[in-house]
Amino acid sequence: MICRPAAVRAMATRASTMTVARRAVVQGIPSLSTLATTTASSPVFTNSTNTAAQQRFQSTAAAVAEEQATTGTSKAPKTFVPTPERQYENFTNVEITADGVAIIRFDCANQSVNTISFAVADEAKTLWAKEIEHNDNVKAVVFASAKPGTFIAGADIKDIKACENKQDLVPIIEDGVNMFQKIRAKKIPLVVAIDGVALGGGLEWCLWCDYRICTDSPKTKMGLPEVKLGLLPGFGGTQKLPQLVGVQAALDMMLTGKDIRPAKAKKMGLVDLVVAPASLEQVAIDSARQMANGTLKPKRKQKSTMNKMLEDNQYGRKIIWNQVEKMVNKQTNGNYPAPFAIMQSVEYGLQNPGDKGLKNEREQFAKLAATSESAALINIFEGMTAMKKHNFGADAAVPVKNIAVMGAGLMGAGISQVSVEKGKYNVMLKDRDDAGVGRGMSLITDAWKKKLQKKRMTQYQANINTSSITPLTDDNPVWEKHFSQADVVIEAVFEDLDLKKRIVKEMERVTPEHCIFASNTSAIPITKIAEGAGRPENIIGMHYFSPVPMMPLLEIIPHEGTSDAAKATAFEVGTKQGKTCIVTKDVPGFYVNRCLGPFLVEVSALARDGVSLEMLDKSMTKFGMPVGPVTLADEVGIDIASHVATFLSEADLGVRMTGGDVSLLQEMVNRGWLGKKSGQGFYTYPKGKGKKKFINDEVKQYAKMFVENDLKLEEKEVQDRLVSRFINEAAKCVEDEIIESPEVGDIGLIFGTGFAPFRGGPFTYLDQVGVTQYVDMMHGFADKYGPQFEPCQLLKDYAATGKKFRN
Repeated sequence: MICRPAAVRAMATRASTMTVARRAVVQGIPSLSTLATTTASSPVFTNSTNTAAQQRFQSTAAAVAEEQATTGTSKAPKTFVPTPERQYENFTNVEITADGVAIIRFDCANQSVNTISFAVADEAKTLWAKEIEHNDNVKAVVFASAKPGTFIAGADIKDIKACENKQDLVPIIEDGVNMFQKIRAKKIPLVVAIDGVALGGGLEWCLWCDYRICTDSPKTKMGLPEVKLGLLPGFGGTQKLPQLVGVQAALDMMLTGKDIRPAKAKKMGLVDLVVAPASLEQVAIDSARQMANGTLKPKRKQKSTMNKMLEDNQYGRKIIWNQVEKMVNKQTNGNYPAPFAIMQSVEYGLQNPGDKGLKNEREQFAKLAATSESAALINIFEGMTAMKKHNFGADAAVPVKNIAVMGAGLMGAGISQVSVEKGKYNVMLKDRDDAGVGRGMSLITDAWKKKLQKKRMTQYQANINTSSITPLTDDNPVWEKHFSQADVVIEAVFEDLDLKKRIVKEMERVTPEHCIFASNTSAIPITKIAEGAGRPENIIGMHYFSPVPMMPLLEIIPHEGTSDAAKATAFEVGTKQGKTCIVTKDVPGFYVNRCLGPFLVEVSALARDGVSLEMLDKSMTKFGMPVGPVTLADEVGIDIASHVATFLSEADLGVRMTGGDVSLLQEMVNRGWLGKKSGQGFYTYPKGKGKKKFINDEVKQYAKMFVENDLKLEEKEVQDRLVSRFINEAAKCVEDEIIESPEVGDIGLIFGTGFAPFRGGPFTYLDQVGVTQYVDMMHGFADKYGPQFEPCQLLKDYAATGKKFRN
C-alpha cells in the first residue's frame, strides 16, 4: 500500500464518504414528488404453519399501479381455476428448454403489473417444488415477466398496515428468506430478466439471483425506496446490496430511495448486462445455459483502491459510518428512524454475515413498521395514490394537445417547462416583448442544460422539449393564429384583477369554444375573474407553487359556475404535469395560502415578543419543517408574502388574522428587501458559489424595532404558537368544506408548505398528540395571548368526543 501524508489521506477519505453522505436526504421527501414512485418492501412470504402467516393481504403494485390509477376503478378479482393451459394464477406455465433452462414468468392475474403478495409466494413455493426442485433435467432458471414493461413493482403497503401486531412480520419475512435459501440450495444458476420496474421487493428478488440482465427501455428502473415510507428493505436488501455494489453505493441507494437507470446500474455493478427489450429473454436463456455449462462466469465490479481502503476494513468503515451519520443527523434532525436502522442493519450484516444479519434486518423492519413515522409516511403515500383520480366523470375532460401560457416570468416558465417535459404537451409561451419571452425561454433551457449535465436528460429529449415550445409576443399578431389552436390557456401574469379580466376577454375572442381558461392567481377569487365572461363555465383556477418544476402540489379552484369538463381537464392536465392535485373552494387564499396567513401573522407576533429571526427558523426546522418561516418568506418573496398576509387580513378570516403586525413585511418591500430574488430579505444572499446566507446588522436592528416586550420564550412554545395557528386554520377549512377531507388537508400542507412529513400532516399530527390535549393547549394560549388562538368548532367537537381525523 502506498503511504500518503495524513492530511492528504483525510481529504481523499472525506471526498469519498461525503459523496454518499450528501445524498442521504432520507424521507424528508427531498423533492416531495419522489414519493410518487415509492413501493413497499416485500416481507410477504408466508408459511401455513405460522399464525401470522394466516393473514392474507391482497398486494397491488405500489409504484406502478399508482401511476396507472389516474382513471378507472379496480374490479373484484375472479376466482382462479387451474387449466392445462394455465396451471398457476400468478405465473405462466413453466417452460424448460432442450438445454435444461427453466423459464419462470411472473404474470399476476387480474393486475396490470406484477406484485409480490402472500398468494404469489405460496404459489412460487408450490411451483418450485413441483417443477424444479426434484427435476434433474433443470440445469438453470430464468425469472422473467410475462407483462411487457414491468418486472415486479413491489408489495402493497396495505400488507404492512393490515398486520396489527408488527412483530408478526418477523416470521413472515423469515419464511420468505427460507424459501429463497431453499431455491438457492439446488445450486443451479439463477438469472433474472428485468424489463421495466424492479422496485422494493422486486429488486430484492433480483438480488437473490446470480446474474441480472435489464433492458435499456426508458421504463426500466431499479431501486429500494422503502426509506420514503419509514421502512428498510426487509427481504435481504440491506445484506445483499452492499455485497454486490459496495457499502457506499448501497447506502446511497437505500438512504435516498432513488431510482437507478440501466446505464448507471451496469456501471455500478447492479446488473451484469443491458440489452434491447426485444432480445432480453433470449439473452437471459443463453446466459443461463452458458453459466450452467461453465462458459460464462459473472464478472463482479472491482472496487477502486480508495473504496477498498474504506469498505474492506473496520477502520475505513468507521469513517463511512461517522460521515454518513453526521449528514443524516443534519438532514433529518433525528426525526426519522429508518435511515439509522438501515445503517445499523448494513453494519451489523458486515460484522455478522449470513443468517444473523438477515435475522437482524427483519427485526429492524418490524420495529420500523410499528413507528408513528412510518404510519405517517404511509398515509401520505396512500393519500397521493387516492388523489390520482377525480370524480368529475371518466369522459368529462376536454382532450388536450396544445397549452397556451400567458406570462413568461418565473411561474409561467415553470408551468411551460412541466407541461412539455412531463405532460408532453405543445406549449405556446407568450409575453409582452422579445425580452420578456426570452427570459422565460432562458429559464427553461437553462434547467434542461443542468439536467443534461447531470445526465438526467438526453440531448435528444432536450431537443424535442425545446422544439415543443413556441415563444410568442404581443407585438407579433401571429400569436392569435397559434392561440386559435389552444385547448387550455393558463395565465400567470401579475396579481391584478382588471388585467386578468381583460385577458379573459381577449382569450375568449381568439381561442376555440372548448378552450379552458385557468388562472394561476394565488389569492384572487375565481368568481371575480369570471364575472362578465362569455364562457364562465370554462374558467377555473390552477394555483401552482414556486418553483413550479420542484413543488408537487396544484390547487384546482372551480367557481360555482365551472363545468365538470373544466374541472376534469384541469385535474388531468395537472396530473400529467406531475402534480398532486387538490380541489378547493373559491375562497380568499384557497387552502394553502389561507393556512399560511395566520401563520405569517404569528411570525410577526413572535418577533414582537422578542423571538429572534434565527430562533424562528431554528424552532420550525427542529419541528420538522424543511425551512423556517423567515427563510420561507425569503424564498417565496417578501412582496408576495406581504401581499398574501395583507389580502387575507382584509378577507373573511376575522379574528384569526389578528395578533401580529404584518406591516413588518410591507416596510421591507418599501426598502427593496424582496427576499432571495433581490439578494436581500431577512437574510443577505452573497453572490458567488458556496457563499452562505446570513442576517446582517441592519436587518437585526430593523427586527428589534418591532419588539414590544421580550418574553424570553422557550423553543417549544414558539413551535406550538406557530403550528397551532397553521393547524387551526386547516381544521377550519375542513369545517367550512373548503377542502374535501382531512386526508386532502394533510397532503396539501405537506406538499404546499413542507409541513413535517414524518408527522403526516396537520391532521395526522393531531391524532398523534391527541386532539383534546391540543385544544386544551390552544385554550391556554387564547387566555394568555388573545382570541386568535381560539380553536375552531370542529376541533372542539373532536376533542369532546375523542374522535380522530385519520385513524
